[in-house]
Amino acid sequence: MSDEPAETPPIAAGPASAAISRGKKASLFERLGAPRSAWRSVLVTALAFLTALIIGAVLIASTDPRVLSHWSYVSSDVGGALSATWNAIYAAYSALFSGAFGSTYALSETVVQATPLIFTGLAVGLAFQAGMFNIGGEGQVIVGGLASAAVAFSFPGLPAVIYLPLAVLAGFVGGAAWGLIPGFLKAKTGAHEVITTIMLNFIATYLLIYFLSGSFYRRPGRTDQISKIVDSPARLPHLAGASLRVHAGIILALLAAASVWWLLNRSTKGFEIRAVGSNPDAARTAGISVAGTWVFVMILAGGLAGLGGANQLLGVQYSLTPGFSGGLGFDAIALALLGRAKPASIVAAAFLFGPLRAGAIQMQAVTSIPTEIVVVIQALIIIFVAAPELVRAMYRIRARPAVEAQVLAKGWGG
Repeated sequence: MSDEPAETPPIAAGPASAAISRGKKASLFERLGAPRSAWRSVLVTALAFLTALIIGAVLIASTDPRVLSHWSYVSSDVGGALSATWNAIYAAYSALFSGAFGSTYALSETVVQATPLIFTGLAVGLAFQAGMFNIGGEGQVIVGGLASAAVAFSFPGLPAVIYLPLAVLAGFVGGAAWGLIPGFLKAKTGAHEVITTIMLNFIATYLLIYFLSGSFYRRPGRTDQISKIVDSPARLPHLAGASLRVHAGIILALLAAASVWWLLNRSTKGFEIRAVGSNPDAARTAGISVAGTWVFVMILAGGLAGLGGANQLLGVQYSLTPGFSGGLGFDAIALALLGRAKPASIVAAAFLFGPLRAGAIQMQAVTSIPTEIVVVIQALIIIFVAAPELVRAMYRIRARPAVEAQVLAKGWGG
């Protein structure tokens, strides 16, 4: 036998082996095949959410008259003031949680609120992947709803198996047509999509008001701006009985997220989108049509947002009103930022904001705290996620290497 030591078998390359080679113990994420940056990202997001809730609690307590009355006599009753503060915060957040998860109806409302956010979040996130900033989700939602309503009001008597797909498809086409405009203008003239999409939001908003004043959309016998009611065959079917509002739109939203993930990660076109988003000059040198990619992405992004509009019309509201879009296009920007423009993370972010939107209604009913506090909490979450160094400084978390930083969209010079 040879006295030479046996050759050490090679360690398979991966995050865990990399940690071992660095002389460090592999974390749970690394053992599961995820990089250390994934752990840091999840931790920072969780701490951002916690910090936003803490600041929200301070706002709730500082604006509650009962709490303020106790603190006015704090010198004689410190315990009573602290107890009143805790009770106010506990009542608000327990009502918020109950309104989101406390019953079957609450869970249904959470899914209903999250569904359109998935569509619109994907619309903004997809544009981010191509280095574009799609602020036009609001207008694309409105035009998608208008197009879907045009079909829903035009073919009464069609069977649901034809009527519903036509109405959904019309929503996609309407939003895609509205997304084509800024994509084409950027490709052909260099017009920045931030400017064009903002202007198109205003145009879509007032087009909605204009069309609701006409006889085709306006409900018969009404003089106010409200549309006809969508016929039952064109409505998205309920998934849990008529008493719960959760509908088949959530299935379409998850299919859309899966399709976008496949497009970005498993297709040649997805590689081109990501290449253009990373470096359009290098992509152009490699033979990729940068202008064509911009147009394609904005068409698809607009179509996804248009599906969000069709979802609201065919699954929730069944008619159009001037405020029908509900700010979904603007919330989508927050979702895409929170989800780092990745489809799976955008879905997770939608199911973070969905419970907040659903629970806010019950919180107001139980505690009289305005639902706008939830908007403040959402904004705080985005601020802390967008400024991770602030969160790391607050909680003394070691900063990740600079090479891991991700740029979601180019700036004004992009």
